[in-house]
Formats: sequence, structure tokens, C-alpha cells
Amino acid sequence: MTANTLASTSLQHTASPPPRRARDSFWTRIATELADAIGSGTYAPGERLPSEHALAEQFGVNRHTIRRSLASLCSQGLVRITQGSGTYVEDFAVDLVLGKRTRHQQGLAQAGLRGSLVVLGEDTVRATAALARALQVPARSPLLALRVMGEAEGQPLHLSERYFPLPRFANLAQVVRETGSITAGFAAHGVADYTRRESRITAELPTAEVAAQLRQPTARPVLQVESLNVDTAGTPIEWARAWFAGDRVKLTIDHDEH
Repeated sequence: MTANTLASTSLQHTASPPPRRARDSFWTRIATELADAIGSGTYAPGERLPSEHALAEQFGVNRHTIRRSLASLCSQGLVRITQGSGTYVEDFAVDLVLGKRTRHQQGLAQAGLRGSLVVLGEDTVRATAALARALQVPARSPLLALRVMGEAEGQPLHLSERYFPLPRFANLAQVVRETGSITAGFAAHGVADYTRRESRITAELPTAEVAAQLRQPTARPVLQVESLNVDTAGTPIEWARAWFAGDRVKLTIDHDEH
């Protein structure tokens, strides 16, 4: 092989761009390293991350790659990006109480936050054997099914599937859409008070859909809570399964009767 051939081969090799997958791996690796640093406490809640320029120098990449990494962390709810100020570690952590009377808005108010429930979808379904047992209705009875997002200060806290007996709660979805409150929905249907009979809590990895709704990776566990609410006569009125973002929510079990 001649010297010219060698030079030509070398130039061709140098000019070839790296595979797309290799280029993409830079921003994902950086996002993972920054997420790990946040999780380990290297960057504390509320702390400002180094500037894009400083991070670009630290990781040996361009600022566009850093922006992509930070955007990924933002979509996961780990950081917030403030235009003209910088990127800050989210200091968002809510202690929610699961007790005899569990109310989303009341629990947030106690934490000094504002939030509501957002109805993502509604349907009429037939009660499975398990739902029929829980709600004490005949199998295949009609149920109102709601898919609901619980939010606070613009952050998703939990996603839930909720089931209510029909025709008793025929207009509940409309009231919840208008008020952001299940309690208001019950009140509009003559239920002035209700209590939680049981809550079952487990930790699991979320499905891709749940992770996307909660803005977190599928590799991060969520807290799954299955609950049953009853009216003052002890009649079941709601069965729910909720997935709580594990990095944004602390669940406290309150055993007091109040």
C-alpha cells in the first residue's frame, strides 16, 4: 500500500461520523450521571447545577448535548430550568397522609401546596369478580371508571384508576372535572362524609404508560396503593389503584381515628 493510499484511507476514516447510537449515548450517559449525583446528594434539593458551559467542559461535549441531558432530567421531574437563571434541583417532596379520611387537596394544603385532581379519561365498564367483591355489587354491574392524575404545583404526584357504582354516581366525572375534587363529586351525590376502609401499599416498577404520565423513568419504582372508601353507612363507594411517584411523595399512615 502506497503512502498516498494510506493518507487517503486515514482521511476517509477521520471524516466518517460516529454511529448515531454512539452520539446519542453521550447525552443519555450524562443525564444518568447527573441523576445519580442528585440522588446521592452531590447536588442538594434547590441547588443550582453548574452552567451549561461548565458542564460541557466537565463532560467534554458541546452545549447542545448538555441541553438535551438537562431536558431529559427536567421531563423526569428531577430538575427545573429557569430561563435566564439556570437549572435547579427540584426540592419537591410531599408528605401525604393515608388515614381514615384521605383527601388530596386537604393533604396538599397541610403541606402548604396547591393542587387538584385532573380527569384524564372516563368510561363505563362491567365489574370484574374482584371489583364486584370489593364494591359489594353483582358481577358485571356497571361501574364508572375514571383515570385521574393528582397534581401539585404543576408536578404529577400520582396516577390512579378509580371505580364507582352506577347509577349512584352517574354525574361524578363531570363534578370532578369542574372542581378537581372527588370529595366534591361525592357531596354532589349526597355523600357528605366518607372514610377509607383499607389501603394496601406495594413498591413496583411502573409500566411505560405510568412512567410517562408521572414523568419518570421506568427503572425507578413507584408506590402502588390499592384503597377502598365507604360511606357513613359502611357501603363501599370507591375502589382505587394509584401509582405514586416515589421520588416526589412520602406516604405516612395515620392510625388515629378522627
